[in-house]
Amino acid sequence: MRKASLGWFLPVVLSAVLLVVSGSQKAWAQPSDTAANRLASLRYTELPLGSILPKGWLLHQLQIMRDGTTGHLDEVYEKIKNDNGWLGGKGDGWEETPYWLDGAVPLAYLLNDEQLKSKVLKYINWTLTNQRPSGYFGPITKWERETGKKITPENCGEGEDWWPKMVMLKVMQQYFTASNDMRVISFMSAYFRYQQQAIRSCNIGKWTEWAASRGADNVLIIEWLYGITKEKFLPDLAAEIQAQSFPWSNWFAGRDWVINAAAYQDEKKWMTRHGVNVAMGLKDPVVQYRHTGNTSYLNAIQTGFNDLMTLHGLPMGVFSADEDLHGNNPVQGTELCAVVESMFSLEQTIAVTGDLTYMDALERITFNALPTQTTDDYNNKQYFQIANQVNIKKGVFNFSLPFSREMNNVLGMRSGYTCCLANMHQGWTKFASHLWYGTPDGGVAALLYSPNQLKTKLGAAKTEVIINEETAYPFDNRVLFNISTKKPVEFDFSLRVPAWCEEAVISLNGAVLRREKGGQVIAITRTWQHGDKLELQLPMAVTVSEWGRNSRAIERGPLVYALKLGEQWQKGYDEKEGSYYSVFPEAPWNYGIEEAVVKEPATNTTVNIIKPAGNDFVWNLSHAPVEIIVKGKKIPDWKIVNDVAPQPVTARNGLYMGKVDSVSESLTLVPYGCTKVRIVAFPVVK
Repeated sequence: MRKASLGWFLPVVLSAVLLVVSGSQKAWAQPSDTAANRLASLRYTELPLGSILPKGWLLHQLQIMRDGTTGHLDEVYEKIKNDNGWLGGKGDGWEETPYWLDGAVPLAYLLNDEQLKSKVLKYINWTLTNQRPSGYFGPITKWERETGKKITPENCGEGEDWWPKMVMLKVMQQYFTASNDMRVISFMSAYFRYQQQAIRSCNIGKWTEWAASRGADNVLIIEWLYGITKEKFLPDLAAEIQAQSFPWSNWFAGRDWVINAAAYQDEKKWMTRHGVNVAMGLKDPVVQYRHTGNTSYLNAIQTGFNDLMTLHGLPMGVFSADEDLHGNNPVQGTELCAVVESMFSLEQTIAVTGDLTYMDALERITFNALPTQTTDDYNNKQYFQIANQVNIKKGVFNFSLPFSREMNNVLGMRSGYTCCLANMHQGWTKFASHLWYGTPDGGVAALLYSPNQLKTKLGAAKTEVIINEETAYPFDNRVLFNISTKKPVEFDFSLRVPAWCEEAVISLNGAVLRREKGGQVIAITRTWQHGDKLELQLPMAVTVSEWGRNSRAIERGPLVYALKLGEQWQKGYDEKEGSYYSVFPEAPWNYGIEEAVVKEPATNTTVNIIKPAGNDFVWNLSHAPVEIIVKGKKIPDWKIVNDVAPQPVTARNGLYMGKVDSVSESLTLVPYGCTKVRIVAFPVVK
């Protein structure tokens, strides 16, 4: 049995952190002598957008998004549709249009979809061609319209919030890697020169705390540009922005922050507990490490991530964020924006640290938390999902941010805040574009697994290589790599062996090559030939993990399994937030799993492979490829209170001591991501 605070999370590392935690954010953020003129090296490098083409079930997921809101948000959502500020109009000029583009741009190039490319290029081209002579960019401000003048560093106060521009910079960075459009480089260089001058009088938090809490996103692109242009002012600008932003790294290292976030739910400093801010802040230590070279930052992310997931972690791999951090009780909610932003932060952390823990964590979120929070057609989303979600309906629930219209839990296009409607599109798209990373020695690393084709140049001579990855992962344990190359080429082929796998088997052209323990990235160095077949087998054992309130979750490989309840969908309408869906279970949910399952899961569970996850796979009950059968008993007194199912009280030994039905029943569990209503964190009964 794995403890939630240990298992797949990093151990706490304090030694170097405690030496620096008392220092100020500015002291930490100063570049070292060696880092002032270069960036700390990456363990892995991101590949250009378009190098990876999704296949199989992942391709189908992206096609659904193209046909749904990701491909058509500008047509169906009034805020972006009408007179858009990022096209020169007076409409949305803040975060939602850049949020949408941050997912729609990678989708266009992952699918090589010319129609979608043309659509997103309208916004990119307008933004590039309407940059002000000073370097400022973005929608035309009210002051500019009224005076006919342009924003400069001297009148920067007439400009608008730094935050939406941070998101648009991410859009531009992705577009450049796909297109090599050099306008992006000169555009960014001019903007950062403007920012260097303006930031002195218009600091990062001048307009909103959102920008101050998310400064690492700004610095991330500064570092990326510096890697290309080597402009000497950029490291200083990075340090200044970090000094003006929330000190996430200090907080992660110091630990009091995450403890206080678990203890207090008042209005004081709530922006530091806001789940989406925290998700974005997770990248702060690795961003700071890159322009300072100070390894204490790497220790800070180890400590902070472990503490965060210990105190606030939920079985589906993400932390509570409804909207604030809210502890590890399985009836707390998590905002969809927090899910996708955590994924992006982990993708950046993987590149810098090369630490397998973050790779396992990223897969856990992606294959469990992400798919359950949208409808099959990708046209409706759920603002807050709940781990033990026994109904989806209007209500206050147990959230720290209840709305008077009680729309935070329903599935709707405009229910809850619409930030998630715009931001949800980056989850699957950026996961797909980070399945592979490059290595510094000219090799390639398969660090996350899903069906796809990689086309890149490898080895000393930069020889073009195509690798077709065939797999039904995460439902199946076999990953096959078929290599195509016009001539033999030597390079390192790195593979991740997840921590949950006891021993992986690696075969080459049908013969066993190596057996490797879990929890490492291995490299295979050889001269690869056209037609080589490398196979990775990752045996998936059923295990049990421990979560909040003495609950237990059933796992197999990267997937967490939840009680299959059946679903009754009901459509509703809210005058302000439009159409939405409620979902209710069709079967009893109030079961505990038997103690024998927890003690010996291998011998007390049955795994049934129902059908392969084919090209038509959708994350729903009817397509669930795998089921796990366990024994459980009904708990009559476990009932819904204020729309949630409070976890039954257990003894120290983990057992529920109240009344339990005498009849033992077979319970069917399916992948969490295929469910809408469920129990995933179970009480344990005799």
